[in-house]
Amino acid sequence: MCFSATASFIAGVSLSVFGVATVKKAKRKAEIPFAMIPLFFGVQQIIEGMLWLSFRFEAPLLNVIMTYVFVLFSHVLWPIFVPFSIGLMETVAWRKKVMSAFQITGIAIGLYLLYFIVRFPVTSEVHEHIVYVLPYVKEHPVLEFYVAATSVAPLFSSHKIIKIFGVLALLLFMVAAWFYTVAFFSVWCFFAAILSVVIYLHFKFGNERTPELAHHRA
Repeated sequence: MCFSATASFIAGVSLSVFGVATVKKAKRKAEIPFAMIPLFFGVQQIIEGMLWLSFRFEAPLLNVIMTYVFVLFSHVLWPIFVPFSIGLMETVAWRKKVMSAFQITGIAIGLYLLYFIVRFPVTSEVHEHIVYVLPYVKEHPVLEFYVAATSVAPLFSSHKIIKIFGVLALLLFMVAAWFYTVAFFSVWCFFAAILSVVIYLHFKFGNERTPELAHHRA
């Protein structure tokens, strides 16, 4: 949540509690990584809350630490973790192969961005929202590969609600990019946290799958 420290902490704690509840609903070990996404979103929002405090109380060391931890979440963890977690739950052979391509893409873009995070200074600034200054991230085709790994990959899942997750992720991604270009990653991560509800519904209502998968298992 990129609007204030208070909002970030409230969202962070709420999402963390929500995330624990989601993990508890996972029935198989292969489902746990995907179920952990809301919990990770909660941790990420708490991190940004700490970052807001670093500006308020002029704490440069805290600012640097929280800035780097946040971009490791937003730029490295998500493109690697999302297709990995979805792929673990997939059982349809051709979908697993497609998901493998997204996993490779996610690893490649995550490591690519990690290189620039380590190689060049990363800073954060407040311009109504928190802006993360990191070179090369928004250059083409970096952003396209990032979107593919985090938002397009779910569309190839055999689970209906995960497909809905992908559709909403793409829509929210476009809203964040259109209205909050400068503070894109901060705002996008707030919108993405909304998707935690979709993940919870996936586990609450029995991991609904497409007819294709039902036929495959039959």
